[in-house]
Amino acid sequence: METAKRRVNFVQSVDRAITVMEFLSDRVSSGVTEVANELNIHKSTAHRLLATLKDRGLVEQDTATEKYRLGVGLVLLANSVTADLDIAQCSRPVCDRLAEKTRETATVAVLEGDDGIIIHQSTPSFSALNVDWSGMHTPLHATAAGKVFLHHMPEDQQRHITKETLQSYTPNTLTNTSALLEELRVGQDDGYWHTVEELETGLNAVAAPIQGADGEILAAISVSGPAFRLSPESFSEIGALCQRAATEISRCLGFRT
Repeated sequence: METAKRRVNFVQSVDRAITVMEFLSDRVSSGVTEVANELNIHKSTAHRLLATLKDRGLVEQDTATEKYRLGVGLVLLANSVTADLDIAQCSRPVCDRLAEKTRETATVAVLEGDDGIIIHQSTPSFSALNVDWSGMHTPLHATAAGKVFLHHMPEDQQRHITKETLQSYTPNTLTNTSALLEELRVGQDDGYWHTVEELETGLNAVAAPIQGADGEILAAISVSGPAFRLSPESFSEIGALCQRAATEISRCLGFRT
């Protein structure tokens, strides 16, 4: 059944393109004939694959030998992955301490397109929580980390997101653009952003921004917990803890105030 499912989702041209890049990664350079023989395909097919990859910057062609090698486009793609890995590595011990200090779940999220995506989660050692949010895509307007990203993103991107009909997840979700923008402004004054049962009923959260070496907002660290424990009255204290944690991670990433 699993094999059949993989076959349904299988795209031959994509598989071949990946195989070409894997083949080139093991060699300094290769010609069309070598690639065709390795993939057991016609030379014209191999040429089209290489031409497409070349057009996207993923392979390069030596003008003298006409052979192909991996291109700098892969470096640009790898850099984005490396950045997330660096954030996760710097965040792990800080998140662990924050979770133990607050006795709630601590997460780190990055911006991916118009969503936040959780790249690390820490839960206190005594927690009975068995939900892992790692890898989850979350809406920006209904999460504390998402509000961090919304506030700091370029104005045209923010306008693009907020002009769309904002989905309501609970009765507390801010779907009115003016109300949302006002809350983003208040968050700037406080230095942290929060949600009150806006993504899930009974769940509150507080988040602060993580900065890279150049001061750019790379991620957000947040604390989430049941509304009866993580009440609005606690936001100031939890917000300060999130800010300190964010500062520690930012320094690990090279940021200096």
